Amino acid sequence: MGLPFIEIIEEVTPDPNLLMWKFADADKEIKNGAQLTVRESQAAMFLNEGQLADVFTAGRYQLSTGNIPVLSRLKGWKYGFESPLKADVYFFNTRHFVNNKWGTPAPILMSDPKFGQVRVRAFGSFDIRINDVATFFRKYAGSFQQFTIFELQHELRDYIAPKFGEVLSNENITITDVAGNISELGKKIEPLLRPYFEQFGLELTQFIVTSVTLPDEVTAFYDKVTNMNMVTDMDKFTRFNTANAIGQPGTALNDATQTALAMGAMMTQMQQANNSRPAQAAPVDELTTKLQKLKTLFDNALIDEQEYKNKKAELISQL
Repeated sequence: MGLPFIEIIEEVTPDPNLLMWKFADADKEIKNGAQLTVRESQAAMFLNEGQLADVFTAGRYQLSTGNIPVLSRLKGWKYGFESPLKADVYFFNTRHFVNNKWGTPAPILMSDPKFGQVRVRAFGSFDIRINDVATFFRKYAGSFQQFTIFELQHELRDYIAPKFGEVLSNENITITDVAGNISELGKKIEPLLRPYFEQFGLELTQFIVTSVTLPDEVTAFYDKVTNMNMVTDMDKFTRFNTANAIGQPGTALNDATQTALAMGAMMTQMQQANNSRPAQAAPVDELTTKLQKLKTLFDNALIDEQEYKNKKAELISQL
């Protein structure tokens, strides 16, 4: 007596991390007219002698020639099948798999017009789902009895890291774009990554860059730019930086500041000395000429006596 036929085919997803698993048929044949139930966020695929027969989305089906036309052609049945059916059945989890992590295990080298060759590291996450069961099975998971998101994460991470660097280079994305707004960076890169996922029957629904690690010198530059954008009084800012630099012994900035302050003090002292020094005595011949001109002005009544005396005393004091 042969094994009983399979009359009902349905599966509750046994593990939320499974992308695909084979229906356990215990080597039984499927009865003609058997019931197939596919739940929401699932798909079912029939495989006959290594060839993909049909794919079923969510719903309830009675398995017959009309419902499995491809399988009917594979078997060569012209008038339907009355005998039991032998086929392998696979279920697929088509829900969104979110928050899959990615990162660059080694720094990525990118070119920037301002900083030249720069090494950056980046980390983030991505969301995916199976949107083409047949393509996913043929090109990715066909040799497995079951396939989890963890195997997929590992392989996709190995792709995303170098692809991320390639996109940065080919799209001329600058350090300013990388450092300025990482959420916008993710949006720029996402459509450029989608074609790779699509070739395996996957849909990349979201690609997120959560952090980017820049070289210290680039980070320092952008810190200064940020601080400058917050400054409203440049004079106070300069004095603050000068005072701050003085408290940092042994630095190039402190050395330069100390030198500048010393030179400034020296110039101030020289100016004060010049201001306090008596005016150099004018030559005697020059004063004599001025006194003669002054006497002529007085004699001609062009200045009064008091003006004459005051100016004369001023000129004599220069001797």
